Amino acid sequence: MGNDAKKQVRLRDDFWTPDVKGEKPKLLGSKCEACGEYFFPKKEKNWCVYCQTKALTDVTLGREGKLVSYSVVMQQPGGGFYKGPVPYAYGQVDLPEGIRIVTLFEVDNFDDLKVGKDVELVISKLCDNEDNNEVLTFKFRPIN
Repeated sequence: MGNDAKKQVRLRDDFWTPDVKGEKPKLLGSKCEACGEYFFPKKEKNWCVYCQTKALTDVTLGREGKLVSYSVVMQQPGGGFYKGPVPYAYGQVDLPEGIRIVTLFEVDNFDDLKVGKDVELVISKLCDNEDNNEVLTFKFRPIN
């Protein structure tokens, strides 16, 4: 008998902190030590697009934010860039560091999404890849 359990793989290794027992994941970003600007995802090059200095450091970002906007997509987009289930919701979240990120939302009912609502980071399945592994990504869900 074979092992039918699916392996979980990250969409990208540098989007959130590693899994550690007892610690909830956090998004990984960059901060410019010269001007104070934050970035997500973290910058690969140590160069700030705002002040043009080489003063970026890796930081973890807040786990909670505010829902700014969202859209519910009812059909599979063209081009094959999204492989997850339909319908789905995505939109923008403001993080405490002052940056706005684009994200998918994890909800049981789309009516739970409201502009201005507090949301929290979760890691969950996006889709299955060609090797039949579960691809994990970050999403935000409303805080009740």
